[in-house]
Amino acid sequence: MKTYLCIDLKSFYASVECVERGLDPMTTNLVVADPERSDKTICLAVSPSMKALGVRNRCRVFEIPKNIEYIMAEPRMQKYIDYAAEIYGIYLRYISKDDIHVYSIDEAFIDVTPYLTAYGKSPKAMAEMLIGKVYGETGIRASCGIGTNLYLTKIALDITAKHAPDFIGFLDEELYRKTLWDHRPLTDFWRIGPGTAKRLENCNIFTMRQLAHADENLMYDIFGIDAELLIDHARGREPVTIADIKAYRPKTNCLTSGQVLMRDYDFEEGRLIIREMVDSLCLDLVDKKLVAGSVTIRIGYSNKLKNDPVNGTAAFDNDTNSAETIVPAAVALYDKIVQHDSKIRRVSICCNRVTKDTGLRQISFFDKPDEKEHNVQEAVLSIKKKYGKNAMFKGMDLKEGATARARNEQIGGHKSGRKK
Repeated sequence: MKTYLCIDLKSFYASVECVERGLDPMTTNLVVADPERSDKTICLAVSPSMKALGVRNRCRVFEIPKNIEYIMAEPRMQKYIDYAAEIYGIYLRYISKDDIHVYSIDEAFIDVTPYLTAYGKSPKAMAEMLIGKVYGETGIRASCGIGTNLYLTKIALDITAKHAPDFIGFLDEELYRKTLWDHRPLTDFWRIGPGTAKRLENCNIFTMRQLAHADENLMYDIFGIDAELLIDHARGREPVTIADIKAYRPKTNCLTSGQVLMRDYDFEEGRLIIREMVDSLCLDLVDKKLVAGSVTIRIGYSNKLKNDPVNGTAAFDNDTNSAETIVPAAVALYDKIVQHDSKIRRVSICCNRVTKDTGLRQISFFDKPDEKEHNVQEAVLSIKKKYGKNAMFKGMDLKEGATARARNEQIGGHKSGRKK
């Protein structure tokens, strides 16, 4: 039987900021949010003591009760990446990378099955050792789920460990059915969001017990192939292993970029954002030696409007990473699908059917080779890598409303915290 751990770094960003200030994350009121943005900005993390006061994670600044005194820490994404890398290095001292699946910057699954005998430890003792090493060397506290499959491990972390005095929870199939089959709400369970829960409620299903005994044909009618996952999880089953995850190779790939604008943009300003973002994606394609078969854009309108988001896709005659091909195609698509009199707030762009650039081009008599442009893109990338992303930029990036230069100093849409 397999034994997995799922280790979560508690309120990771907030904990890092507390540790950096010499403060205890468990007793310090701290939120990670950009003070330069409005009070509607989302808090990237809140410390455990803030959660104990009823402040929910990922809340907006204005939602924090006015009677709570707290420290607001500006995001430092590079700092959090450095801490995460250091913690991953701690795991690697005891566990092979083949037995670790990094689920997110603050969460990792570990297959400890072959290590329990080697280290002469029980699953709980193994968990205590690893989270103890993390705390001792970084000051970051962690919680841990232990389970006999990846799903039960995740549920042990998300539900059981929260209520354990040592922040360690354990589940096997029998214990899962005994303690959590009647647990509510269903949204506490991994991969059951509000939409899925609502559709289950329409079938008078409010617990995992009811889902486990539901008509399977009805579930497949409602959820399609996803019903198989729901039914397995309701029974505490999960056949996928870390080895399966490591071996998985998707049939198709894509390269995406998205941003939420700081204010409502008009149509012309939105076109500028499209040009900036697609131009940047083209450089990413060249850097990664990839080509794309089409580009998709998705536009979300101002929150003040009731308009639904719009999206569309433009295909290319040949797979390419040429900005001279992709940018005009994306701009033409934008002009076609976006309402000219609407205000824009969210932009997402995806280069689809991404494959390795073999260097071969199938062109017609009327096509012109893009070798010169490709050489220019390579030169630009070389300069940016050596001197920074803003060492070279285009004239459009100086226009009012342009965001490329600011985004070049961010990681994941937030300030990197790097010294300029």
